[in-house]
Amino acid sequence: MYSATPWPPKVAQCLGLSSNRIPATHPEISAVHHLSFDRSEDTAGITTLEAMASTAARPHAAVIEEVQQVLDWAWLQFPDTHGASDDGMDWDHDLQVIVEAGDWHTVTLTLTGSARFVDAFLLRFGGLLA
Repeated sequence: MYSATPWPPKVAQCLGLSSNRIPATHPEISAVHHLSFDRSEDTAGITTLEAMASTAARPHAAVIEEVQQVLDWAWLQFPDTHGASDDGMDWDHDLQVIVEAGDWHTVTLTLTGSARFVDAFLLRFGGLLA
């Protein structure tokens, strides 16, 4: 793992982590096996990048680690511009984790971003687009 400084409390709560977890240095992205992003764009030029992974309980931790890597990168690269695009921010996210019958876990990570954010995302994670 890499050194860390605090996660914003809402993000930590969504991930089930302590709130002391934003990387102080650029995170090394390990192999990603569960996340694949779909890309769409609205008429205002805001791009949505959405990934969903459904797994049994055992590989769920690996999915959360992949989500954590993506969010760590976003917080590090765009630390002061997280929020609603209507407020002039570069990126926002929504993370949902649902545990279904049979202990099946579905994780959905939705990122919305400006052209600047999406360009940087594609440089770093372009291989994750479906």
